[in-house]
Amino acid sequence: MPAITPESLVEDKLELFSLPDIYFQIRAMISDPRFSMEDLGRVISKDPALTIRLLKIVNSSFYGFGARVDTVSRAITLIGINDLQNLILATSVVDSFNNIPSDLIDMAAFWLRSVNCGVIARLLARKCAILHSERLFLTGLLHDIGSLVLYAKLPGKSLEVLLTATNNRDLVADLEQEIIGFTHADVGSELIKAWGLPDSLTEAVRCYLNPEKALTHKLDAHLLFLATRLVDSAVQNKSVAEILAEVPEETLVITRLNELQVIDVMKCANAEFAHTFELMAPGKRFY
Repeated sequence: MPAITPESLVEDKLELFSLPDIYFQIRAMISDPRFSMEDLGRVISKDPALTIRLLKIVNSSFYGFGARVDTVSRAITLIGINDLQNLILATSVVDSFNNIPSDLIDMAAFWLRSVNCGVIARLLARKCAILHSERLFLTGLLHDIGSLVLYAKLPGKSLEVLLTATNNRDLVADLEQEIIGFTHADVGSELIKAWGLPDSLTEAVRCYLNPEKALTHKLDAHLLFLATRLVDSAVQNKSVAEILAEVPEETLVITRLNELQVIDVMKCANAEFAHTFELMAPGKRFY
């Protein structure tokens, strides 16, 4: 019997973890010079639910535009094609995992943490003055996506990991490596790669547990690593100062963030999170 690898897990059930057709249709149109922003707007507008969600996000504090945006084509002009593509992906992926064993994961809680991590990662990126910082929201949102693949494909071993970890997230990755042979970060990066997403996203997710291993997109990997540490700070009853004292010096050097900046990020994240969760995951329980 062939060995199970992150690649084989994803390839075996890529259809189960597929994105909606409209995402790939829009991506193909973006790379084709024959199509204009108006063409993109018309295609998206054929999906009323997606159109409503996109316009709500563009008109929210997520972007903070002064004037109201009433059409998809206007939204594309303001946020750009890359952000549009990322938003379609972000709003679609939350609805794409519906067959995960409920005894392993509370999906509302999973997305609650993932959206919160995305909000923190985006705000950290803004503090670093990164161009197109909204892409870090997607990175944070998807950082744990490999766990869902493991729950769906290897529920027995995943349960063993969770029971052994006894609710301590810091132990999960090492236990996955020991019990399964690879981590959720390895699986998540393979799924993101199979979806044809940018290398920056693939590498950041693959390396977020050990950001020093990133070769090309070091800043993204370190920002994601820091965001994942901060998102769990409340559960661990740790202050920002305590979290920063635990992270490698390299993370603070590369991100060039200080304690006051990170405290400000966490204040903003607390204010933005609930609204962003409702925009990205409408109808899911927030508690």
